[in-house]
Amino acid sequence: MTPSSDDVIHVTDLEKRFGDFVAVDKVSFTVKKGEIFGFLGSNGSGKSTTIRMLCGIITPTSGRGTVAGFDIVTQSEEVKHAIGYMSQKFSLYEDLTPLENIRFYLGLYSVPQAQWAGRMEWVLEMARLSEVKDRLTRDLPQGWRQRLALGCALLHRPEILFLDEPTSGVDPLTRRHFWEFIGELSSQGITVFVTTHYMEEAYNCSRIVMINLGTIVAQGSPEQIIADTCRSRPGADLNDAFVALMDRRRQCG
Repeated sequence: MTPSSDDVIHVTDLEKRFGDFVAVDKVSFTVKKGEIFGFLGSNGSGKSTTIRMLCGIITPTSGRGTVAGFDIVTQSEEVKHAIGYMSQKFSLYEDLTPLENIRFYLGLYSVPQAQWAGRMEWVLEMARLSEVKDRLTRDLPQGWRQRLALGCALLHRPEILFLDEPTSGVDPLTRRHFWEFIGELSSQGITVFVTTHYMEEAYNCSRIVMINLGTIVAQGSPEQIIADTCRSRPGADLNDAFVALMDRRRQCG
């Protein structure tokens, strides 16, 4: 797979083993600038392990990868400064207020202090948290805390945003607002790499990868994957395609 000048993520034969267990098995793909790229699979499929390797959090067992032009193994610290990352589990400090969390992450990301006031106002407005900025974060509803986490991941204006199961556990309305905002980020040239096990969310992505048991089983646009996988089933959707792909894998196994 030859890199393109438009690619901001390039992965070749990336693998992660934990002892004898292969969590990610030689996956290869690329992601273009400004793209909303979906990484889909059931729980335990290898999605979170892959995203953690790309973010420089864990080291691959083998294979190669670059993110924002930086090598994920030898330049992991540079990768971390070039990206925003929102983990699957809520990662902010619940005993701090939203405003205090924002201040903490502004310092963590080394944002110049002259820009703090503007960034704080922007995040609070974007996350619709201005009226509760001084309440303890633990007292906020789950969807509000997720909006705060997303805002903090964007404080340093990263060119690539990694979202690991960002809508897990939130209500449908909050989920819709999340995707509307993700679309706005993409229109501004920010690349969004999102993992999810909700097949209906994949239609918001320009391209997706489907992964199962650490192995890629399909790549392409949602419509392309449906057409290629369910040729004889008019009206099929991504759930149908995923089930069909899993059945094929079991038969081959």
